[in-house]
Amino acid sequence: MVLITVLLSVIFEPNIQSMNFFKTFLASCLGSLIAFIVLCVLGFLLLLGMVASFSDSSQSVAIKDKSVLHLKLDGLISENEVEDPFEDIPIPGAVSTMGLLPLKRAIQNAKTDAKIEGIYLELSTLMGGYGVARELRQALEDFKESGKWIVAYSEYYTESAYYVASVADKVYLHPEGELEFNGLSVEVSFYKKLFDKLDIKPQIFRVGDFKSAVEPFIRDQMSEENRLQLNEMIADIHRTVIEDVADSRSIEATRLREIADKMLVVNTRTALQHGLVDSLVYFDQVQADICERLGISAKTKINLVKYRKYKRSFSGTSKSKNEIAVIVADGDILSGKGQNGIIGSDTFAEEIRKARTNDRVKAIVLRINSPGGSALASDVMWREIKLATEVKPVIASMSDYAASGGYYLAMACDTIVAQPTTITGSIGVFSILFDMSSFLNNKLGITFEEVKTGEVGELITFTRPLTAVEKNIWQKKTDEIYQSFTSKAADGRHMPVDELLKVASGRVWTGTQAKERGLVDVLGNFETAVTLAAEVAHVAGDYKLRYYPVQKSFFEEWLSGMEENAETRILKKELGSQYDTYQHLKKLKNYQGSQARMPYELVIE
Repeated sequence: MVLITVLLSVIFEPNIQSMNFFKTFLASCLGSLIAFIVLCVLGFLLLLGMVASFSDSSQSVAIKDKSVLHLKLDGLISENEVEDPFEDIPIPGAVSTMGLLPLKRAIQNAKTDAKIEGIYLELSTLMGGYGVARELRQALEDFKESGKWIVAYSEYYTESAYYVASVADKVYLHPEGELEFNGLSVEVSFYKKLFDKLDIKPQIFRVGDFKSAVEPFIRDQMSEENRLQLNEMIADIHRTVIEDVADSRSIEATRLREIADKMLVVNTRTALQHGLVDSLVYFDQVQADICERLGISAKTKINLVKYRKYKRSFSGTSKSKNEIAVIVADGDILSGKGQNGIIGSDTFAEEIRKARTNDRVKAIVLRINSPGGSALASDVMWREIKLATEVKPVIASMSDYAASGGYYLAMACDTIVAQPTTITGSIGVFSILFDMSSFLNNKLGITFEEVKTGEVGELITFTRPLTAVEKNIWQKKTDEIYQSFTSKAADGRHMPVDELLKVASGRVWTGTQAKERGLVDVLGNFETAVTLAAEVAHVAGDYKLRYYPVQKSFFEEWLSGMEENAETRILKKELGSQYDTYQHLKKLKNYQGSQARMPYELVIE
């Protein structure tokens, strides 16, 4: 019953007036809980805030000679990060967030920092996709070009973690640890049977054989079209992974593929036997290796400098008057204001507008990491990007994802840069509404009756099934949005619409596949996009980067997320093992209406 109540509130709250009771009740409980929390921790936080204000986190940190940059990549990796004055205070169970772009800047600075001798890389599970993994890998490869060393160690490497670690001079594994190297897989969740049990009927309108974002709602298994695109996609990503690891470990790619396909690595001994790691050692032995590299006694304490400390030891600010604006689009696309994990069309369009009209900004780089979202919001931002391209260069840099609505943003740019492992394309549209009438009547005993002045009633409704006329209206609307999407994509890519349609239909591509089909211009990383922007703007060697939107302070993020965190804890306690299902259902609220969204949430393991 709890799950049913939550399902009603999170999906249909904007449309059900009676749901205000649940919202008000929950808000009252949250208010009391939050007041209690505030009274308990306010004094403590104020004290820490005073200490932080005296220490001034922006003050430069001194780095000692013979230091080693310690990169412990155990947190969630997003595109940017919020400055946290309490980041050095350990909080049990907390998951840190690291920004890919500032992390790469730290690695780049360490390359030429005379006080940094090498990098100690510690990671087991990489919380990011293969686009992020390859960006990190390339940053580490660039670091090694200075002649400095990288040592990687872990008790357990996942497939993506090992992909990054394999670039190290020495890859060490705990003697009783594990290493995963058996290829990639994608698992898709389906909810048709759940909806059948609840008497909920999704009403789907889509364009394209490959627009499979709606499949989890209307099927209990993959379509052949979806299976085809997923197989080809992960095969292409795996090919890139194999080639990169083969190059770093000096192992033939065909041999590596055989090791993965047949899962020949089943324990630490076979990992060593097949050359995936250099030695099976304990932590003290890794320390001894690093001491030897530093030329110090094994009894001497190694000066390991954590990333969060090291990033405060240097300033990347340039005195150049020429600015390249890096506008980060990270998350789902929705109308309105943006926030962490949400690309709000109002916020994003405003940032593009300001960059377009700012004479100091000579070029714009759009850093996109998005599976898409609202078709309307995507088009609002597309217009501002197009206007910007009329007055200055605009380059798209794709991260893990730039699909559907994410591609909608990229296709307006002058040039598109993607990683071979980027997931992009998905040029298609779908619309979805949920008919809840049977659920409300049969499960809850709630019925509705509508009075209308014309033949067509409320077009966005869940209290009754749509009529044939209304369904026809929704399908025509979806077709029109798809036509607009594809015509604008064809215009942006300078190809006939007929040619564009051959690679559209909602199909997902890797960066490599997209380049072969004209959807991407250049295979490269963020630095590739920045270099290209500087060259086109004729400011190469004389520019500075500024990142937008400006990140909120820690306290702003903390205050805005306080109620949400309290609500999460309550729901986890109430729902127990059903919490994960709730999280998936919660996202359905953003699916209603017309969407330019990638097929579900792809997690490649």
